[in-house]
Amino acid sequence: MRMAKRNPVVVGLDIGTYKIGVIVAEVNDDGVEITGIGTAASSGLKKGTVVNIESTVEAIRKAVDEAELMAGCEIRSVVAGSAGSHIKGFNSHGVVAVKKREVETDDVDRSVEAARAVALPTDREVLHVLPQEFIVDDQDGIKEPVGMAGVRLEARVHIVTGAISSGQNLVKCCNRSGLVVQDVLGGPLAAAEAVLTPEERELGVLLIDIGAGTTSLTVVHNDAIRHTAVLPVGGGHVTNDLAAALRTPFSEAERLKQRCGSAVATAGANDLAIEVPGIGGRPAQKLSPRALAMVIEPRAEEMLALVRGEIERAGCDGLLTSGVVLTGGGAVLTGMTELAERVFRTPVRLGLPLHLSGLVDVVASPMYATAVGLVLHGLKRYAQPGGRKGSVVQGSIERARHRMVEWLREFF
Repeated sequence: MRMAKRNPVVVGLDIGTYKIGVIVAEVNDDGVEITGIGTAASSGLKKGTVVNIESTVEAIRKAVDEAELMAGCEIRSVVAGSAGSHIKGFNSHGVVAVKKREVETDDVDRSVEAARAVALPTDREVLHVLPQEFIVDDQDGIKEPVGMAGVRLEARVHIVTGAISSGQNLVKCCNRSGLVVQDVLGGPLAAAEAVLTPEERELGVLLIDIGAGTTSLTVVHNDAIRHTAVLPVGGGHVTNDLAAALRTPFSEAERLKQRCGSAVATAGANDLAIEVPGIGGRPAQKLSPRALAMVIEPRAEEMLALVRGEIERAGCDGLLTSGVVLTGGGAVLTGMTELAERVFRTPVRLGLPLHLSGLVDVVASPMYATAVGLVLHGLKRYAQPGGRKGSVVQGSIERARHRMVEWLREFF
């Protein structure tokens, strides 16, 4: 029997197109400690959306079992990440009258609710309402308006929406894996929690999370989310191009991309030969790394150009004072930062998860950014004052007791 952890434990579950990632983190006196990691190959998703329940459930169970073994605890609840191309973000605002000539918490809540009251199609739901700033009378740029004198309060917010059916399928997969979903966080927001520094968030930065089936982008300025979007292109499209151009199986194309691929075709390195297996027993062919890069570069550049176009359409291209941060599994490809600097004409860095202790070396990769971000989002409740810590742990015990009672009723 596994021993229970004394400190509060939060689990992040990143359900990606190619990979399911699970990260277990423990809250201790020194901060956030990563205690367990589990990964499994994913085949039940397409462009970040579940298309095969059984395959996804099987992959989640495998990743969770691996993380449980490493962390030495049982995983019952998770913070899940949803990064499908159905996720969309937009800005909104709401205005209310201040009742007592001094802004109170109730006034702030009403202004945010007024901003949230937007007409949505029946198949979509609001995932997050993220306040950007408040305006009291004519004074703007206010983060905390409570206590200020005024008669009119305006809230400016960023709203993230998603398809209801996609969210339900995600939760269903988790439930069938024996997990309770504490919260679902939109993919563009999760990675931002993990890899951005406070200075970047304040000055203005673009975060690009390149997954296998989707590319998420988030613009943060003045420590507030200004724009989010998920584009239906990713690293898997580069692999598809390679498989078609080289006439080689998809798995071999992925292996070649990871080991020998580059997003920038340089003049050198033609003397080396890479063996490319053929399809259906056809003989293998030999290529130079530059020939490989010449297939990869156009697709990678197109992906980044699509992101740039989205940012320009949203009117956020003037907010990127700190530059661009690349993260996600697709960002690991050699030459991606160099190519991004060429496309965006601004400094670009690779985004690794920050603010951690424990198994830091293992998760020090852009491909774990979303899972770490989910953990950090889940841990925020423990940092809140007023003794919320105990109530959350008690809630977990209460949920476990309720599940046990239901199980006993079912059999007896």
